[in-house]
Amino acid sequence: MEQPYLIDSNTVIDYLGRKLPMSGMDFMNSVVDDFPTLSVITKIEVLGFNAPDEHYQLLTNFMDDNTILSLTNNIVDTSIEIRKNYKTKLPDAIIAATALVYNLTLISRNTSDFINIQDLKVINPYTL
Repeated sequence: MEQPYLIDSNTVIDYLGRKLPMSGMDFMNSVVDDFPTLSVITKIEVLGFNAPDEHYQLLTNFMDDNTILSLTNNIVDTSIEIRKNYKTKLPDAIIAATALVYNLTLISRNTSDFINIQDLKVINPYTL
């Protein structure tokens, strides 16, 4: 069965850095133990930072253990509609569109970036 969650960039970083509260870590452990799913944008954002080699290897290994959803025409079209209707930053629009197209619940600390997007389900691991 496909994983019902899409993990945002900030959640990947906070999870791997063990910065989430215990309830958030427990939730993320269950998500990661299943079939974690990320947008290609999250991969670009997370691996695009200059990190020390040992941290970069941890991030790379995490990406390799996940399902990375690439851009499709449907995601591109949905991203355009989100940008037009909600004035959302491009990376956030693509992540939101990916969640909507695949009917996934987005896991993100930055709920304010996504709260107004119609039909998008968002979970904040800091408030579980």
